[in-house]
Amino acid sequence: MKRLALAALAAVALAPAALAAGLEYRSLADVAVLYDAPSKQARQQYVIARQTPVEVVRTQAGWVKVREPGGMLAWVESSALSPQRSVIVTAEKARVLAKPEDGAPLVFEAERRVLLEPLLNEQAPAGWTRVKHRDGQSGFVRISQVWGL
Repeated sequence: MKRLALAALAAVALAPAALAAGLEYRSLADVAVLYDAPSKQARQQYVIARQTPVEVVRTQAGWVKVREPGGMLAWVESSALSPQRSVIVTAEKARVLAKPEDGAPLVFEAERRVLLEPLLNEQAPAGWTRVKHRDGQSGFVRISQVWGL
């Protein structure tokens, strides 16, 4: 009995860390309708743009509950999600630099709500990620300036 109680306490203590480590982000393959329940008969909440990053919260029989960049929760058909990832700029202007250092030369600035492709296979120090703009420019941005990682 004591072992079960200790195991339960350990599971509760470790749950927040496990949840934080298990965040999954995807992007929308095309424009999609978000619903208030996992059904096409549910109320349509809004339409979300192609390539918008979303956080996967829950999956259920062909549907995914997602959190969009503004924090709202809604359901979308799982077929609407793409394996291609994107991040969205949340800062007024994100500074994309040549190196992951605050004093590095500026490559470009991206305004709020601009979508960027994260180059996740490239190494970056903690607090930074390498991104690419759709016109080809790439560099490093502070992760605090984007959402979707």
